[in-house]
Amino acid sequence: MTDTLLAELSWRGMLYQSTDNVADALGGGTVTGYAGFDPTAPSLHVGSLVPVMGLVHLQRSGHRPIALVGGGTGMVGDPSGKTSERQLAATETVDANARSIGSQLERFLDFSGPRAALMRNNADWLRPLNAVDFLRDVGKHFTINYMLAKDSVQSRIEGGISFTEFSYMLLQAYDFLELNRRDGVTLQIGGSDQWGNITAGLELIRRMDGKTAHGITFPLFTTASGGKFGKTEAGTVWLDPELTSPYKFYQFWVNTDDRDAGKSLRLFTLLSHETIQELESALAAAPQKREAQQALAREITARVHGEESARVAEEVSAILFGKSDPAALSEKVLRALSREVPFVEANVTPTILDALVLLRLAASKGAGRRLLQQGGIYLNGKRIGDNEDLTTTAMLPGGHYLLRKGARDYGLIRVRG
Repeated sequence: MTDTLLAELSWRGMLYQSTDNVADALGGGTVTGYAGFDPTAPSLHVGSLVPVMGLVHLQRSGHRPIALVGGGTGMVGDPSGKTSERQLAATETVDANARSIGSQLERFLDFSGPRAALMRNNADWLRPLNAVDFLRDVGKHFTINYMLAKDSVQSRIEGGISFTEFSYMLLQAYDFLELNRRDGVTLQIGGSDQWGNITAGLELIRRMDGKTAHGITFPLFTTASGGKFGKTEAGTVWLDPELTSPYKFYQFWVNTDDRDAGKSLRLFTLLSHETIQELESALAAAPQKREAQQALAREITARVHGEESARVAEEVSAILFGKSDPAALSEKVLRALSREVPFVEANVTPTILDALVLLRLAASKGAGRRLLQQGGIYLNGKRIGDNEDLTTTAMLPGGHYLLRKGARDYGLIRVRG
């Protein structure tokens, strides 16, 4: 069996570190590998997509993926990449977060067939652990010197690290051992900041069971501008549509810097090599068309939120950037638009001046009248004057009226029928 995983990861810029002989292991038959996800929030964010896509490529290469939700380790908190101690969450919060994250991971993997993906939660084996037994059976295999040498600990020595977070690598190592025993897992994948935790797991499996296991890490994505990936002025970009709407999610990817577009297509989509290379060439030839960014946004939004939500997000984007006729909008698109622009509902149809004030497109009726006289107001896509009104204009589906001031300021009114 010829392994294709490492070649695919390498082409996509996803291969950072790997253990010796991992290629032989992957080429010798079906390998079961896992990646862990920490439930410190109720949703994964776009930064989590690199290890998620790692599991996807693992499965597409003929191997079996396991997505591990850290309902046990989430009670402690991983110090990797952190400059200060985490706030410990209540058990109920961790459990709720784990359930939510588990449902998000299920959208990416195939849970049927001979290489069906598995979901696991380390709360099942970590929470019942007896502290004395754990220290005796697991802790004895790691010296303090070994643990102090890990980057996740070294980076926190000066500022201080609690014993709780110091012990995290032992818990993650135990996860690897437990999954090896339960499900035959011989590979762990994760971000490059997880290398120390992964190698601790390899060491524990070797010492306790005399077996060989492997690890692969991915580079941490840094943007060409030097900004933190997955952060916008509005904050973190989440996969949960209640925390980041599909439209805002779509816009995050559409706004990808030209310098990051090719890398993002490789990391976050399953588009073919040929398609990605064509998009990279199109971007170089005509960057103003943003074809690569549009393909990127479409692909990722469809995978995370579904084809229909991606289509709606694309339509909302076209409206807000003046590339679509509001008369053609469906009620579903208008409902999505109501989350992105000032929106009010009314029992009776307001006058145009009242509507402008209600939507804060004008500070007063007098200011609204001046805007109308200057031709700066559009209703359902058409410029109107001060002698026109909502009642003389056909409603959009669902009783909606879309108002625009100038080029970019929108407001939406729905008149209850």
